[in-house]
Amino acid sequence: MVVLDVSIVNVALPTIQADLGFSPAALQWVVNAYVLAFAGLLLLGGRLADIYGRRRVFLAGLMVFSMASLIGGIASHPGMLMAARTGQGVGAAVLAPATLTLLTTSIPRGPARTRALAAWTAVGMAGGTAGNLIGGALTEFLSWRWILLVNVPIGTAAVLATFALLGRDGHRTASRRLDIGGAILATVGLTALTFGLSRIESERWADPSVLVTIGAGVVALAGFVFVEARVTAEPLMPLGLFTVRSVAVGNLVMVLAGAAFMPMWVFLTLTLQQVLGYTALQTGLAFLPHTLITMLVTAKITPWLMGHVQGRTLIVIGALLAAAGFVWQSAITADSGYISGILGPAIVFSAGSGLLITPVTTAVTSDVADRDAGAASGIMNTARQAGGAIGLAVLYLLSEPTGTSRHAVADGYANAFVTIAVILIAVATLSLALPTNNEDDGQDPVADR
Repeated sequence: MVVLDVSIVNVALPTIQADLGFSPAALQWVVNAYVLAFAGLLLLGGRLADIYGRRRVFLAGLMVFSMASLIGGIASHPGMLMAARTGQGVGAAVLAPATLTLLTTSIPRGPARTRALAAWTAVGMAGGTAGNLIGGALTEFLSWRWILLVNVPIGTAAVLATFALLGRDGHRTASRRLDIGGAILATVGLTALTFGLSRIESERWADPSVLVTIGAGVVALAGFVFVEARVTAEPLMPLGLFTVRSVAVGNLVMVLAGAAFMPMWVFLTLTLQQVLGYTALQTGLAFLPHTLITMLVTAKITPWLMGHVQGRTLIVIGALLAAAGFVWQSAITADSGYISGILGPAIVFSAGSGLLITPVTTAVTSDVADRDAGAASGIMNTARQAGGAIGLAVLYLLSEPTGTSRHAVADGYANAFVTIAVILIAVATLSLALPTNNEDDGQDPVADR
């Protein structure tokens, strides 16, 4: 639900605009309201699970997300829908790190946790790729409202399963307090930075409002780091986590991976629709091989390989394989067919992405004490979202076509795919600094020292 709702509304935007009377300028907030709340609150959402209990916070996130989905599905005017999308983003910011924290604290380190993390990763990646298909199908055959209402029965089932399957949290430790100052600075900083970067496509870097917004975000985040390092005794983001090599390097790798893999869906969608002339539903169907291959490699092949091959080796191989796929993808033209222009590259870079994400997730979360597992999950999710926002902003600038013909547009998007390949080569290079599976990195989990 969390990942799906980033993209599921995209194909329904024209229908939503006609039904609720959105202005063109306001329509983008159907997407932005969710993305900004989600990105801005991830660090806070992760820490809440450490302080108030993983099961308790997970249930709260589920209920907020499901209720907001219901309100959005019955919205009668633009303000009501945008408020609901904001509520979904708040719930998502709690759910995303809480789900990962539940896995890493419930399952001992080893093959079982690797399989669990692989399943978690595969489900998230499938949600990202299926958004256009599910959104297009629901909009065309039912109503745009069902892209939100579908979350209500799913969320209800998840709440019931939580009560039945997850053990109760222990009593809250009185000494654990929420870092209010850090939470405010982190939320303001991440929201401003994400918003500023999202406006680069339409306003460009030179626009004063873009520069001011990004600058405000950077200043707020600098203040956040100062508060975490010097002021608070119970930091929202324990900076000592970054003394663990797997956490520090792994999150840098995740930033770069986010900058490559999150924007790729935007440019693949634009290529299919603007270069090859696909409809929204055809575009969603065209992404089925991406989804199936990624899920197969992530959920089945990668966990087995991680029992026989070093994690960082898999990351390097996966990144280089994906880079080769994007170089192939950059060769697409307005005359390309589906097999050579889309399916062939998809097989290569989907397999590569499936190989690398689970080892990165394992590296970032494995050497962290349970008391800071939520914070580590929030940091990792934030790193991916921040990387995606930065990557999308940069790729938009590099992919601007020199003309309006389909061939010119294809050339512009080819620049984006080549840049993604370069980013993935950087991922492969940086991953060499990760510790090996049997290397203890010279550190105990930071919170236990």
